[in-house]
Amino acid sequence: MRAVIQRVSQASVTIEDEISGQIGPGLLIFLGIEESDDNLDIEWLCSKIVNLRIFSDDQGVMNDSILKTGGDILIVSQFTLHASTKKGNCPSYIRAAKPLTAIPLYNIFVLQLENFLGKKVQTGKFGAMMHVELVNDGPVTIIMDTKNKE
Repeated sequence: MRAVIQRVSQASVTIEDEISGQIGPGLLIFLGIEESDDNLDIEWLCSKIVNLRIFSDDQGVMNDSILKTGGDILIVSQFTLHASTKKGNCPSYIRAAKPLTAIPLYNIFVLQLENFLGKKVQTGKFGAMMHVELVNDGPVTIIMDTKNKE
């Protein structure tokens, strides 16, 4: 499971000219799921995300988590995070999970993140063509991979 996590002052996702999800200050998470992902990956990633200390404290130091700030989260599924560009110039997405595997894991990820956060998170729509708008705050962008826990 891969996530690109961006601290934002605002973000939204639009599908067919309708806003599907919208947040103010918080985190925009692009989530890619692969066939080998499971509930342990979800648990680890959700816990890391809500505890990441990437928000400024009273002294202006990145020392607060989203739990402390009370910010919001917007999750957007993105299978292209598992693109392989090793051969040629046409990316291969063979590592990305098929919808039969990915959709249930995506839904569990959303629910688990809501449980950790203690409130509803906003989402795009799995598999839809989405337009994402964001104002990256900082900029702060962090990449996490449950198969390579750095």
